[in-house]
Amino acid sequence: MGRSMEILFAATELSPLVKVGGLGDVVAALSKALRQLGHKVTLAMPRFPALERGGLLVARRLTPLAFPMGDAQVEVTVYDGRLGSGVELSLFDAPGLYDREGVYGAGGEDYADNARRFAVFSRATAELVRQRAQSGSPFDVVNVHDWSAALVPVYLRELEKAAGARPTPVVLTVHNLAHQGLFPREVLGTIGLGEEHFRPDNLEFWGKVNFLKGGLVAATKLTTVSATYAREIQTKERGHGLEGVLALRSRDLTGITNGIDYATWNPATDAALVARYDAEDSSNKERCKTAVLRELGFSLAARGPLVVHVARMVPQKGTDLCIEAIPKLVFAGATVVLAGEGDPALMERADVATQALPDQARFVRAAPETLVHRLFAGADIVLVPSRFEPCGLVQLYAQRYGALPVAHATGGLCDTIVDCDAALETGTGFLFQSPDTVELVGATERAIAAAASPRWLALRRRVMRLDLGWDRPARRYDQIYRSLV
Repeated sequence: MGRSMEILFAATELSPLVKVGGLGDVVAALSKALRQLGHKVTLAMPRFPALERGGLLVARRLTPLAFPMGDAQVEVTVYDGRLGSGVELSLFDAPGLYDREGVYGAGGEDYADNARRFAVFSRATAELVRQRAQSGSPFDVVNVHDWSAALVPVYLRELEKAAGARPTPVVLTVHNLAHQGLFPREVLGTIGLGEEHFRPDNLEFWGKVNFLKGGLVAATKLTTVSATYAREIQTKERGHGLEGVLALRSRDLTGITNGIDYATWNPATDAALVARYDAEDSSNKERCKTAVLRELGFSLAARGPLVVHVARMVPQKGTDLCIEAIPKLVFAGATVVLAGEGDPALMERADVATQALPDQARFVRAAPETLVHRLFAGADIVLVPSRFEPCGLVQLYAQRYGALPVAHATGGLCDTIVDCDAALETGTGFLFQSPDTVELVGATERAIAAAASPRWLALRRRVMRLDLGWDRPARRYDQIYRSLV
C-alpha cells in the first residue's frame, strides 16, 4: 500500500437513503471499500430530504459557498456529516433545488429545471475543491459519477485556468451511457458557461448541450463498470452517439467490474431471511424458498423451481420479455415472480399476465428491500434479460444467494457469468445471444432442467464461492488514482 489519499466523490445517489438505480449501491460500497484501504473519502451530494429522514446527522457550516452563475449570484449552504462506513459527507443545499421527493423527476417526467439543479451541484463541488486547495489540504483526486456530476471537471478547469492553478485529477465513472443530461442550447447562459463551450469538441451534441459529453472531454481519466461495456460504448450500436468521443479517449478509458457489499448482501448474516446459509451448507435455502412462497400466497403443493425477475420495469431490463415468457415457464414447471416498478404500461402487463396464472405467478409492485433479499434467497433461477447492461448487480446478488442467473450475453453480464456446459461441470449461469422471448425461454428451460440434475447442488456451491466483493475492484480504482497523483 502506498500513502493514504484524500479522495472526493461527487454523486447524486447513495444507497439505501437515496436510490434510483445501481448507482446508489456502487457509490456507497466503493467509497466504503476505499475507506477500508486506508484512504480518506468525502462524498459531495445534493441535500435531498431522504438523507436526514433516514437518520443522518448533519451540521451546517457557517460560511456558504457563493459563486456567480449566469446573471445571478448563487449561495449554497454546506452541511457536513459522516456515514457509518467512515466516509465524510458534504451536502449542498440551494433554495428550491433539492427539497423534493424525486432525485431526477416525478411521475415519470424529469424536472424542468434539472440543468440548473445539477449545474449548481457540479459548480458547488468545483468550488469545494478550489477552497480545499487554497487552504493547503487539497483533494488528491476527484471521482465524479454519471451525467448529474459530469460538469464538475468542466467548471474545475475554468476555475483552475483563471487562477493559474495546477489541475486536479478528475476521474469520471460512467454507470450508464444512456443517461447523458441533454438540454436546449439556451441553458448555457443560465449555468454560467460561455458560448465557447458550445462546440463539437466540448458540450455541443446535435444542437443541444450534453452534460456527460462535457465531462468525458474534460476529465483526466474515464472508467466504466465492466470491461465488455467499455468496449461496447465505443461502437455505434451501444455508444448512444458518444462513441466517437469515447474512441478518441480509449487510452484513458478503463472498465472495472462492480462488486457487491458483503455487509449488505450475504445469506450467512442477512437479517431479512428466516434462516441463514452459506456455500458450504446451503440446506436452509429450501426453508427460505418455502417461506417466501408462503409470504406471496402460493400453495406449497407446487414444488418446481422458483424463477424470479427483480428489476426496474423498463425496456432496457427486458421486463417485457419476462412477461411474455411467463406462460411457457409455468408450463415448464416453474413458479414465476416479477418484482419492481417503472414503466406504467409494463406494470399493467405484468399484472394481467400474472393474474391469468394465479397459482404459479405473482407480480410484486415496489417490493421493499427486505422482500428483495428474501426473493434472492428463495429463488432457484433469476432472469436478467437486459437489452444492454453496463455491469448489472442483480446477477451478482443472485449468485451470492445461490440462485443461477439466466442472462442476455451483453455488457457486464458477459464479464460476470460463464455459460454452463451440458454436464454442469463448468459455468456460473446460463447465457443467451439475442434479447428475444424465444431465446430467454430456451435458456431458462436449460436452467430448469439443470435444477432437476444431481449436479445442481455442486453448481450452486460453485456460484456461491465466487469472489464478488468490492476488495479487488476498489484496488483497481486505487491504482488509477495513484497513476494520476
